[in-house]
Formats: sequence, C-alpha cells, structure tokens
Amino acid sequence: MARKANTGSGDAANQGRLKQIALTYKMTRKADPKVGLVVAGVGIVVLGVLLAIGFLIGHPVYLGILGFILALLAAAIVFGRRAERAAFGQMEGQPGAAAAVLQNVGRGWTTTPAIAMNKSQDVVHRAVGRAGIVLVAEGNPNRLKPLLAAEKKRMARVVVDVPVTDIIVGNGEGQVPLKKVRTTMLKLPRVLSGPQVTAANDRLRAMGDLMSNMPVPKGPMPKGMRMPRGGKMR
Repeated sequence: MARKANTGSGDAANQGRLKQIALTYKMTRKADPKVGLVVAGVGIVVLGVLLAIGFLIGHPVYLGILGFILALLAAAIVFGRRAERAAFGQMEGQPGAAAAVLQNVGRGWTTTPAIAMNKSQDVVHRAVGRAGIVLVAEGNPNRLKPLLAAEKKRMARVVVDVPVTDIIVGNGEGQVPLKKVRTTMLKLPRVLSGPQVTAANDRLRAMGDLMSNMPVPKGPMPKGMRMPRGGKMR
C-alpha cells in the first residue's frame, strides 16, 4: 500500500511539472512566437553534431545517447532563458514588477515591498541581506530621488554602519533594467554577517513601513468609505 501511495504521489508530481511546463510554454509563445522552433532547432543541431562525431569515430550508439541527453539539456537551457526574457518583457512597466523580482532574488534576502510611496504611485521596496540594505525604486526617476533620500534618512535613525544601495528600475542612464535587478543585487559584496543581518531586519521591522504605519479604523468599515489610493487594509 505504501509503495502504491508513493507511486501515486510521484505521478501526481510529474503531471504537475508537465502542466507547469506546458503553461510556461504557452505564456512564452505569446511574447515569443518562435520559441518552439528555436528550442527544437537547438536540440536537433546538438544531437546531429554528436551523431556525426559518433559515426566518424565509430561509436554512433554511445555518442547518440550522449547527444540525446545533451540535446535535451541545451533545449531546456535555451527555453528557460527565452521564457525568463518573455516574463520580464510582460512584467516591465507594470506596477509592482520590481517587488515580484525581489521576491525571487534567492535565499538570504528579506524583502519588504512598498515601504514608501507617493501620490503618483512611485514606490520604493526594501531588501536586506549580506550585502546590506538595497532600496529598489520604480516610477518616475525625478520623483523617486527625494523619496529615496527621505527613506534613507528615516532608516539612519535605527540602523548604523549598514551599507545602503539604491536601485532605480528603468532603461535610462544610471538605471537598472528590470531583468538585471536580481543579478545586480547578487553581485554586491557581502559585508554583513548573519547576526548583523538579523539585527538590521529587527530594527527595520520595529521602525515599521508604509502599510503597518497606515491608520486603520477599528470596527466595520463605514458604508461608502473608500480605501486610500495605493493602500490595502490588513
């Protein structure tokens, strides 16, 4: 019974992965119609090259098996990169796109979205890790600079000797494209120890952020009352 249960769970997991791959392919194809041809072409070329080498050296079976494995690997790598590029292309310019990227930076980073925002919906997100504090801003660069300066001044009251890096998302001069935000953060030098990161996070949480500092009326919401623009009630 246990073996049957394990087999069933394994089959369900495989089906889930296949569905996820199929969904990713459909989404990628909308932005990149040639993705299927490119991925298939890469696989065929790799397999063909290995087979040709196999026939030349007299080991077509061995090289054919190796070529098949390498063809699948190469196709998967190419598909992954094109899918990632398509995803960033669809996200770019959308509100909250930078926050979505920050949530997938990797282990060791604590992300707090929308710690600061103005009436024009320009927003600043915060990530804390071994590289220190990283403020990632999206919106109009001219309006973001004073927003970032105010946030740095606010943080300076509770955290000292912690490096702060600010990133403005965009394609202009001095900005970082959305697709390069993650790699830019991962390239930052690690200057803090684990306990220092924990201490910085604790102090920043105690300071609060835009959402936690937003006044929320007690009791049921009055009839006809509207939510503040850009905010959500918890």
